[in-house]
Parts: sequence; structure tokens; C-alpha cells
Amino acid sequence: MKYLVSLFFFCFALLGFSQQTEYVDFKRINASVNFDVSQSKVYGKFECTFEILKDVDSIYLDAVDMRYMKMIMFPKNKKADLLHRGEVVNNCNDKKIWLVHDFKKGQEYGLRFFFFKNNPKKAMYFIDWEHENGNKQIWTQGQGKYTSNWLPSIDDMNDKIEFDLSITFDKDYEVIANGKLLDKQINESTITWHYDMQQPMSSYLVALAIGKYDKKVAYSKSGIPLEMYYYPEDSLKFEPTYRYTKQIFDFLEEEIGVPYPWQNYKQVPVKDFLYAGMENTSCTIFADSYVIDSIAFVDKNYVNVNAHELAHQWFGNLVTETSGTHHWLQEGFATYYALLAEREVFGDDYYYWRLYEYAQELLEQDKAGGSTSLLDSKSSSTTFYKKGAWALHILREKVGDKAFKKAVKNYLLKYQFKNVETDDFINEVEKASGQDLSEFVENWLESDELNYGEMEEILYLNSISIKQYLQYNCKETPEVCKLFLLGQNNSFYKARIVKDLGNNISKSTFLIDDVKVRQAIAKTLTTIPSELKTDYESLLDDKSYITIEAALYNLWANFPQERHKYLNKTNGIQGFSDKNVRMLWLTLALVTEDFETENKKTYFDELIDYTSPKYGFESRINAFRYLSQIQSCNDACKENLQQATNHHNWQFSKFAKELLKTIK
Repeated sequence: MKYLVSLFFFCFALLGFSQQTEYVDFKRINASVNFDVSQSKVYGKFECTFEILKDVDSIYLDAVDMRYMKMIMFPKNKKADLLHRGEVVNNCNDKKIWLVHDFKKGQEYGLRFFFFKNNPKKAMYFIDWEHENGNKQIWTQGQGKYTSNWLPSIDDMNDKIEFDLSITFDKDYEVIANGKLLDKQINESTITWHYDMQQPMSSYLVALAIGKYDKKVAYSKSGIPLEMYYYPEDSLKFEPTYRYTKQIFDFLEEEIGVPYPWQNYKQVPVKDFLYAGMENTSCTIFADSYVIDSIAFVDKNYVNVNAHELAHQWFGNLVTETSGTHHWLQEGFATYYALLAEREVFGDDYYYWRLYEYAQELLEQDKAGGSTSLLDSKSSSTTFYKKGAWALHILREKVGDKAFKKAVKNYLLKYQFKNVETDDFINEVEKASGQDLSEFVENWLESDELNYGEMEEILYLNSISIKQYLQYNCKETPEVCKLFLLGQNNSFYKARIVKDLGNNISKSTFLIDDVKVRQAIAKTLTTIPSELKTDYESLLDDKSYITIEAALYNLWANFPQERHKYLNKTNGIQGFSDKNVRMLWLTLALVTEDFETENKKTYFDELIDYTSPKYGFESRINAFRYLSQIQSCNDACKENLQQATNHHNWQFSKFAKELLKTIK
């Protein structure tokens, strides 16, 4: 004890500021987790085992602003009081728990203590507990935020650990975490949920979600349970939200050639999530804005995010990058395999037009001077995701399907539950194909330049519709393009032509029975000729919330004398979960002077209400924007906007801060 405390004051010279994985391997963490939601507090019992790889005098756990007590460390399989027993406060910089001892290579130890953390600022979020009618939840996000903000762990992704969580919470709530649920211990007013992982993972992939959910379970061809959670009130949205889930799972397992590596697979929607989705090991958490009905499915669905996060269970979770330099091994692979899954569902045309869209995004980035190497750790998401996917498509074209699939399989099996670098993958492709890939590596992985010409050539050779599209300029030859509209069945192609034609579309275009084409008309044709008025009005009947939103505004703006008709026709349509149609309707109803004057206050109060924290941040953004546009952000609105400046979602917080400056 005395030795341990005396070294505490020299902690900045200790091992923690070098690569700890060289000296110690944390094997297993077993944590019993409890909550006090009134204080946004997490606490519990922590146990871990670790092996010393080299002689060393100190090791650490990451634990941000954590308090702990009753620490016991002991050689594995020996009595707890042999090495150290007592109460310790030994935190160098409020980010680490230090263990100072004469550790010898080959020794294994156990460590046990109690921990607690009040109001985590990152990685764990307490949602709506201050609102009586809110959607009360607790969920985590470790990637980029660090699990050590709520659970002692190792932030270094190169130390893979088996995490087993036991979580005690109010019996009226569901508790979901990594791994298999072994049992539920029923207490007086709580339930303790025991989750077991059988394989190691990086700590950023540790997850839990708590809320009021129902679930349905399907089974893959290989027998893996697919647990799909949803809010009880969203039972009618379950099917369109999770549409194609089993097909995607079965396809990826067969396409990748390596069995799904975990015991089960869970998907959980949560409110105000930081991203579209997060691939926590065996437990994807995703934004509940993707919980949709059948109409919304054609405009915005969960299919790509679903496939992307599932692909990460292999690429990112089974094999994990050693550092950000190799981030494309996770995001590029997940983007590519998600696109392959969508190809399985939606067909070849969809696949190649999506690749075309990715190429356009990369081209725009390149024109703005933002092109970087795939091996640059500071590259943009567009580079890691879209250029990474393109690199894999090019590589597969180069070496052939058989060699590519063999290489991927060998790569995953060789490095499973380990960390990888780009050379590890390239070496496997060279072995499987017998090809020297140095030129590919130089051009696609190391170079800052965008090989757009090669992308365009691939698309030109593989897609008839893209070939035809690239051969003509619709702005220069509009009549030719109009003929293509009538002779093509490809939705992407036709929608692209409509966009390029702009206001130069004909009456016959409205006869095309294609949701995407009519959506493009609604968004592109903003100045409506009188001879197309009746045709344009038909867009209000389409099964597309994007189409209805755009058509309502454009008709309202172009034909003031018929505003009542358009408002009456669309009253009651909500739109997506962010209420895009409803909020536009409310705004237009408020600024249309002679429309339902007796209901103006009711409509205004409804719009103001959508700015409150009980709604998701996407809905609140819409409400704030509309109120700002009509210069009607009252005191209640400003109070909610001020509250939003402290929101955990940085994008929403930034939006609120910027908007607040303009309305003061």
C-alpha cells in the first residue's frame, strides 16, 4: 500500500503514456451495473482478469472522472488478500486508474472494486427522464466517445476483451446488451439481466440500451437469432422498418463466406442517437428516425444502414483496425458489403447507380480540394466510406470474384478477434490471386488523387443505362432525353434525367408511373406552368412524403388563389418521424391570411410544441427553422432553443447556437 501510493506522484513517467498492450493483455471484464436515473448516475461492481506480457511496474485502466473503492488485486486462483487490499484513490489525471506493482511476465491477476460515475458527459446518455411523458431511455455510444466514460475499460482498440454485463433496472423496462441473455433475475421492483459474451472485442463496442420495447425474433438460415426491437406504439411500423433483414443477413453470411461470429444479433432504435447506426458487437443501436411506415419506405428506409451495421460485425468487430490509418478496412468494407446486399434486394441497376452517386460525391469533394489518401487517418467520411467501397469494387474487378472471395475469407479467419492493417488484407488478396497489387495500392490506397476516369469507365462498361446517360447531355439535347424517359425502366436513370431537364419537362413526363420520377418532378419543377398545373396537383396523391412536401409548397407558392384547396387536401398528413409534411402544413396555414383564422392559435401552439425536448431533435430542428422563417419564435421557442444548445448531439447543439444568434 505504501509503495503504491508513493509512486502515484510520479505517474506521468509511467507506462500509461506508451503502448500498454505491449505489456499487459486484459482478458475478461465482468461488470454488474446499476443506475440512479434521478442523478444520471451509473455504478456497480467491476471485476477483470489480465495477463502480464512483459515485466512492468505499472498498468492502468481507463476510467474518466470515475470514483472507486474497496479495490482488491490478487494473483489469479489465489486468495484475495495476498497482494493488495484496501481503499485506493489513485487517479493521475482523472482519466485512469493506476495499478503499481512489480508485475512479472507470465503472471495472471484478478482485480475487483466498486465504481460509480455521476452524469456521464459522453458515451452514456440518459434520455427524457426529466419529462413525465418522454420516451425514457438509457443508451451508450462508445466509438469516438470512449466506453471509459461510464465503465472502467481499455480505450485502446488493440486490446480485445471478453465483456460480460449484468444490469439491474426497473422491471417495467427492457434491457439489451452485447451477447446472449443467460437469465433474468426477478427482484422486488427490478430485474437483473445477465448477458454473456463468448469472444473478445474492443471496448468501444460495448453497448447497452434500456427503454420500453417489444421485440420480434426471426432466425437466419444458419440458426442465428435475429432480435428486432421496436416501441410498442410502433407495431404497424415493424415490417417496413425491418424489411429484408433476414434476407440481408443470409446474403452477407453466404457472400462473406465466414459464419456470423457472435451468438445472436440484436437491433434497437433509440431517440436522439448521434449517428444513423452503430455496430456494437451483436447489438446494433440505430436512430429511431429510421422507424418508418410503408409510405416512407420508398423515400427513406433502414435497408442500407441495416446492411452496413451488420457487415461491421465482420469488418470492424471480428477484425479491427490497429489505428485510424486503416479505418477504410472497417468503413469501406461495410459500405461495399451493404451495397452488395442492396444489389441482392434491389438489383444490378440499383447497385451501379449507387456507385455512380458515390463517384459524384467523390468528384465534388475532389473539385473542392478535399481528396485524400485512403490511408490518411484524417480523411473524410466520404473518402473512408465511398472511396473505400469503390476501391474494393475495383479490386474485385481486377482479381476476379473467386480470388476476391477466397482472400476475404482467409483474411477474416486468419485475423479473427485480432487487429489488422491494410497490408494484412492486401497480402491475402495477392496470395489468392497470384497478382502483384503494388500498382493498385499506389493508385487507390496511397494516392491523394481521385481516379474518376477509371470509375466512369467501369460504370460505362457494366451498366447500359449509365452508358446511355453518359453519352448525352440532357441540357444540350433535351428532346433526346425526353425520349429516353419513355423508353427506360430504370428509376435512377429517369429521375436523373428529370433533374437534368429542370423546368424543361413535358406533360407526358407526368404519365410515368414511377415514384422516384414523380418525386424528382416535385423537387425540380419549382416554377409550374399553368398548362401543367393539373398534372402537378396529382403529385399530392402520391405515396411519397418527399413528393407531397415539395408539391404542397410549390403549389402553394405558384397558385395563391388556390391555397385553401391545397391545405385542405393535405391536412392531417404527418410525413416522416420528423413530421416534415405536418410542420410545413402548419407554417403555410399560419401565413395564409384568410385560412381558418379561428384555428391559428391552435396551429401556432402545435408548432411551438414541436420545439420542446419531448420530441426528437430532427422534429425540433424542423420546428425551429419554420418558426424562424416566419419570425415567430416566441419566449417558449427561445427557451427550448437555449436548452438545445446543451444537447448531447453536437450537430443539433451547433444548429441551436447558430440559430439563437439570429433571433435574439
